[in-house]
Amino acid sequence: MGAHEFSPHRGPWADHDWQGSWGDEPPFHTPVFVMTHHLRPSFTLSDTTFHFVDGTPAEVLAQAQEAAQGRDVRLGGGASVIRQFLDADLVDTLHVAVAPQVQLGSGSRLWHSPDELLDRFHRDVVPSSSGVVHRLFWRR
Repeated sequence: MGAHEFSPHRGPWADHDWQGSWGDEPPFHTPVFVMTHHLRPSFTLSDTTFHFVDGTPAEVLAQAQEAAQGRDVRLGGGASVIRQFLDADLVDTLHVAVAPQVQLGSGSRLWHSPDELLDRFHRDVVPSSSGVVHRLFWRR
């Protein structure tokens, strides 16, 4: 997960008491590696331990794979972190849920067009009754 996904704070950690917006029971139930240039000590909430790491996507993935002990590793956003892993060719499958016409701010683009990934990935587009469109990609 990227540091901006973990926290609304920018720059060095001014408050180590901040432990995320999910309360005492984070939804992850697994080790979480937060990519950041501003390190802080790891901490545990319930069954989730947050580790703050500064490294390349390949280095962070290696740490996550070791912690996963052979199980799957999931990549959480934001767009900048996901783009770094895509650019390093470290993603096997990708699921992007796109809400219809919702603008939440200026944000960061994941891509200019999802067609950019078609040289490396198969794609399926699955609409839902809620209007959310699920874009599913898996490695060729």
